[in-house]
Formats: sequence, structure tokens, C-alpha cells
Amino acid sequence: MGCDGGTIPKRHELVKGPRKVEKVDKNAELVARWTYCALSQEKLRRPIVACELGRLYNKDAIIEFLLDKSADKTPMEAASHIKSIKHVTELNLADNPAWSGDKESIKGDKYDDIQSAHFICPVVGLEMNGRHRFCFLRNCGCVFSERALKEIKSEVCHK
Repeated sequence: MGCDGGTIPKRHELVKGPRKVEKVDKNAELVARWTYCALSQEKLRRPIVACELGRLYNKDAIIEFLLDKSADKTPMEAASHIKSIKHVTELNLADNPAWSGDKESIKGDKYDDIQSAHFICPVVGLEMNGRHRFCFLRNCGCVFSERALKEIKSEVCHK
């Protein structure tokens, strides 16, 4: 039945303490923000739009959210501040030439580098993977790193 072999249990073996809170991997969370739609949780695909809070969305997910007028629609906190399509800006993103994409990892036997990003800053060349801050211009939708905007101090679009 146990404990009959002369073993004396210690206090830490009998008393269960409070469970440790699991910490969220901040690096993975940042990568997810730049890879997945904030509304539908699907992979980002063009056309990509952004709200004034800086969240990235698939344009078709935003349109479906705005067109759904049913009463049983659950309020999404990720897009509750978006009332019309005018509240989002379509982004002009520069593709990363070093990004291999999903075409190589079809079988699942390849290492996926989560730090390589689909898009880069066209001025400096920084990858949009969550490590660096990026800004977009509301009037044209061009996306640049914050470092590029600090280096080039002009009020006009760099393109």
C-alpha cells in the first residue's frame, strides 16, 4: 500500500503549493502579431489592412465583420473600434526576397525559422518580424521601420 518500507515522507512531498503561472513567450507572441490576422486568426495574405491601433487584418475578414449585421454576432474586442472600412488603411508592403514562404514546408519536415518575415522595410531592409517597430502612413499606406523614419526626416512618402 505504500509507506510501509520505512520511508518517512517530507513536508514538501505531502503539501502541494500554489501552481506557478505559465509565462507567455513574448517572442512568439510578437511573431504571431505580424503573421496572423487579429480578427480571424488566419495567416495574413494580401490585401492587408491596419487600424489606427496598429493591428493587422486581412481585408476580407474586416469586410465580413462589417457586413455581419446579425443580432447574435459576438463582439470582437480586436475590431470593436472599427465601424467602417474608412477606419482602416490598406498597406503597401515590400516583399522580403530572402523569405522562402510556405512552399518549402509542405511535408512538415523542414525547420521553419519564425524570425524570417514575409515583408521588409524598403528603406533600411529590416524584417517585419516583431523585433523592430514599424509605422505606416495613413494617406498612402506605405510601411517603413521607425529607424528609417528617424533617419530620413521628410514629411513626404519615401516612395
